[in-house]
Amino acid sequence: AAAEPPLRWEPRCRQQLRHLQDGARIAARLPPRLEGRWVSTGCEVRPGPEFLTRSYLFYANRLFKAFQFYYWDPSCRDPSYTLVIKGKLRLRQASWITRGATEADYHLHKVGIVFHSQKAMREVASWINQTSGERCRGFLPAGRAWAPGALYELLSAKSERDCTAALGFAMHELSLVRVERHYQPLLQPQQSGSQLVEELFLGDIHTDWLERLHYRPTGYQRPMQSAVHHAHPCPACGIIYRADEHHPPILPARAQLPMQLSGSWVSTHCEVRPAVLFLTRYFIFHGNNHTWQGYYYHYSDPLCKQPTFTIYASGHYSQGIPSSKVRGGTELAFKVTQARVTPMDPVTVMMLNSSEPGSCGLAGSWSAGVEQDITATNGCLALGIKLPHTEYELFKTEQDMRDRSLLYIGERPTDGSSPDSPDKRPTSYQAPLVQCAGASEEFPNYVSLRYLGRKDANGSEALKPLPVAFLLFIALLFLR
Repeated sequence: AAAEPPLRWEPRCRQQLRHLQDGARIAARLPPRLEGRWVSTGCEVRPGPEFLTRSYLFYANRLFKAFQFYYWDPSCRDPSYTLVIKGKLRLRQASWITRGATEADYHLHKVGIVFHSQKAMREVASWINQTSGERCRGFLPAGRAWAPGALYELLSAKSERDCTAALGFAMHELSLVRVERHYQPLLQPQQSGSQLVEELFLGDIHTDWLERLHYRPTGYQRPMQSAVHHAHPCPACGIIYRADEHHPPILPARAQLPMQLSGSWVSTHCEVRPAVLFLTRYFIFHGNNHTWQGYYYHYSDPLCKQPTFTIYASGHYSQGIPSSKVRGGTELAFKVTQARVTPMDPVTVMMLNSSEPGSCGLAGSWSAGVEQDITATNGCLALGIKLPHTEYELFKTEQDMRDRSLLYIGERPTDGSSPDSPDKRPTSYQAPLVQCAGASEEFPNYVSLRYLGRKDANGSEALKPLPVAFLLFIALLFLR
């Protein structure tokens, strides 16, 4: 096993990771309270790509009314059409698959569409007329003039008519729900204290267009925030809150940032991926020689407090070119040439020690908290790591309202595969990373979770054991 290198890395990156592992003082009620309005905090990108903003209103009697505003552009300034969705939602039990989430059933009563241009009307009518059944043919007669503000019915539970499939529309996101509450320090220097922020996490959208109509989520998409208790500043929140189907939100113009990868970037949340993966990420990019290092810290819980294993990977990346498919994005190719794994819990140790000899490091020699290089065995079959490996990626950088630099990396395929060919290149993004160090402050030394763990009774860093029942559950998942 590799010896533990000294811990020397950028204090802001360390502080951010420690903040995440402490749970960032996040509270999540089961079942969650949904009453009230929830809005997007900016322009969202869904696989396709689709650009949209959302405004969802949940009533105390379980009814809901949702607006989905769609756009031609990635800045959400040129509206295409708006969907008005009405229905009923019933919260059920805590999810057995995605820890911390609540499962829900929903029933759609009506879905209407308002077009914001003749072009949008013509395009959507063409999709519906070409791909829908007999009940939807002639939804809009060819040559029908655009009527500003007119609402056309796509779905009606009463008449049993549903013409939404051509739009790739489904509300399966409502079948997985989580609400998080935390307190944000007030930004103004003259003010002390903090303010409540509430975030609504709904189920993720499948990255394959053909699968999204049937997919039942196991991860989340970008969270919405409470219209009353949202992070500040948030210019988009008020604009989206005041919008309706006749007045779609036009978000403020923002400068297009050049792709500046150099430096260190770290997760802003404990992230959830489909198929029950909780993780935080830490990346270092060296622009002078186009090399990179990545640390993936995996956990078994939605607050990223119970570590399961850590992956370190490194390699080099190509010169970026503007994406022709996703406006505002940059296409890159990433080569992974080296990797190391550190198991952090008994289940992972057992799994790695049971792996086929020569498929994942030195067979039978794994132990908790000890790192092994898996480059010589061309990766680790048990963890799905293959070396050497090339991934075709999509990146973009932005600045948030607090002038922090954010890095968006392409969303992973929902089916768990890898974007290992150009046709699998993502068309949407994962949760953003925040820059915690510039190029001149890079510290490429290894970051061990042992230094971020809680202390035991003797004051030394300790790993918290997982409940036996949950260990068995995770073991069954691995075996499956």
